[in-house]
Amino acid sequence: MPRILIAGLFHETHTFLDGVTPMADFQIRRGEDMLTCLGDASPLGGVLEYAESSGWDVVPSADYRAQPSATVADEVVEAFWQDFGPLALAGDFDAVFLVLHGAMASQSHPSVEHEIFMRLRTALKTMPLVFGVLDLHANLSEFTACCFNGLVAYRENPHTDAREAAVRAAKLLQRSLTTGERPRVSLRRPGLIWPPTGTGTASDPMKSLEALARDLERTERDIWDVSILAGFSFADTPHCGVSLAISTTCEDMRRVLNWLNVLEQKACSLKLLGLVTDPPADELLAQLSPLPHGLTVLVEPSDNIGGGASGDGTGLLRALLRHRIENAAICLADAEAVRALEAGERQICLGGKGSRLDEGPVELDVELLSLNDGRFELEDKNSHLASMCGDAFDMGRCAVVKHAGLTILITSIKTPPFDLGQWHSQGIDIENMSVAVVKAAVAHRRAYDKIAARMLWVDTPGPCSSNLASLPYKHAKLTR
Repeated sequence: MPRILIAGLFHETHTFLDGVTPMADFQIRRGEDMLTCLGDASPLGGVLEYAESSGWDVVPSADYRAQPSATVADEVVEAFWQDFGPLALAGDFDAVFLVLHGAMASQSHPSVEHEIFMRLRTALKTMPLVFGVLDLHANLSEFTACCFNGLVAYRENPHTDAREAAVRAAKLLQRSLTTGERPRVSLRRPGLIWPPTGTGTASDPMKSLEALARDLERTERDIWDVSILAGFSFADTPHCGVSLAISTTCEDMRRVLNWLNVLEQKACSLKLLGLVTDPPADELLAQLSPLPHGLTVLVEPSDNIGGGASGDGTGLLRALLRHRIENAAICLADAEAVRALEAGERQICLGGKGSRLDEGPVELDVELLSLNDGRFELEDKNSHLASMCGDAFDMGRCAVVKHAGLTILITSIKTPPFDLGQWHSQGIDIENMSVAVVKAAVAHRRAYDKIAARMLWVDTPGPCSSNLASLPYKHAKLTR
């Protein structure tokens, strides 16, 4: 039985946000507790299930996960290293399998993944066999890539294949163990940065790049995997941006460089298609009068929860109120407002607390419809949300209120809008609304494409704006 050390480290870090993400924000499983994820909808769940079916002797070390948010406290990195490092350095295993996001930055380390591998390389004379799975939005350094023997990134955005990608990576590890072949990863960074709204895989540039990657895998037998990493643009780090990774046993570096050249040329030719911008909210809402038939989904990427934003931005809320939009639903994260409603208050200061780019709270007189527990079972176990949390998500204590034509769901914990169970669990029939606001970029589409008559992106003040020229980059070495 192959003995496999498994660890998980999952955080997408928005370095332009104020504050620090502390240890308390992480869901941490250590040792045998990791095995409770076996079979669930997360990437770790998929790996553990494959390991069981393949007869691996699993050595579980630690799994750290948190929602996208501000720069991570160094204490989190040190705690993870204390859990993972001794086991990794002991070397009592045949290989290491890592479940990573790939865009984690802490107070002292612009790339936490880079730092972890640096510590391993420094302490070990020979690097072990290392395979892993990463988010499509990973920011990867050349050094990190070369420490992997096999690297597999998600191929879909929305991330409907996160669990599948983890199993693909596990199968590559099994192939290496069975055949004795030891592939390596070569990386190319073409110097491109695209906002999340420009990285959906249903359209270019990502659609054509993923198609080219699959063609290379089919035609070149020495290639084990080609991964297109779109990067995470809200990380002002030296390794921010698009990267192209090939896992291969090919010894002819001229061939490998040629494959990377082909991928880079395609990425650069599609550069402008990834640079998406959105119209101002007021401009778009003025065009929606009268409201057309069917559900209009208004997407607010500047407050993209999946990109690290606070989910309490008031930009689109204010616009809906100004334009007197009827039969509309919006969700904001505001634990303070929920507590006020529980205390009997009906005039609340809602939102505007999580970003200095926002205008601040909106004062509203509301009708309270319900107060509920916020835990819900995911309706779609292949959704982007499942890749983050598994089978269920907890929004904390929730309130549903009404103001004029608006139904407002207020959660205590910010909730990426990737599963309709968020609304249904609170008694809101979102399908029969005229307007629904989604604080996302692309990852919501699996849930909302099937119920939307139209989907429109709008620009409002916030930290995840598609207009990257508005961000004060200092460290990213890119031609945006």
